[in-house]
Amino acid sequence: MAKFKKDVVTETPEISTTSLPDIIFMLIFFFMVTTSMRESTIMVEQRLPHASEVKKLDNKSLISYVNMGAPLKAYQNLFGTNTRIQLNDKFAGVDDIQDFIASERAQRSENDQKLMTTALRVDEKVKMGLVTDVKQALRRVGALKISYLTVKGNPF
Repeated sequence: MAKFKKDVVTETPEISTTSLPDIIFMLIFFFMVTTSMRESTIMVEQRLPHASEVKKLDNKSLISYVNMGAPLKAYQNLFGTNTRIQLNDKFAGVDDIQDFIASERAQRSENDQKLMTTALRVDEKVKMGLVTDVKQALRRVGALKISYLTVKGNPF
């Protein structure tokens, strides 16, 4: 009578890694497609004031940002330490706001132009006179929807 031997497997089988590069590339493409990059680099100091009544803005694609504050240390050699206005990725003056709003309107459809909002990111140390000048420039262009960006907290 013949004897049967059991096949004893002493090693665990290797895991196939041939599809691993495909999975990694699919994940990279997914994140590249779904992630939006920051549209502009903040070049001014941004210590936003605190506010108790805060509301989240709905459609962020219709917001144009006007940043005000002292330039960051990297830009102080070129632009000094006085308060500056930043529109997109460059420093500008109050007179440049009209052109900025006109270019922002031109990039959007006619229906979205009515819904555009101008958001002011104003550092705590900025004088109110500059904010008033910016608001007057926005009023001359007809950009009447203005919001102030703040941090939720106790204002005092």
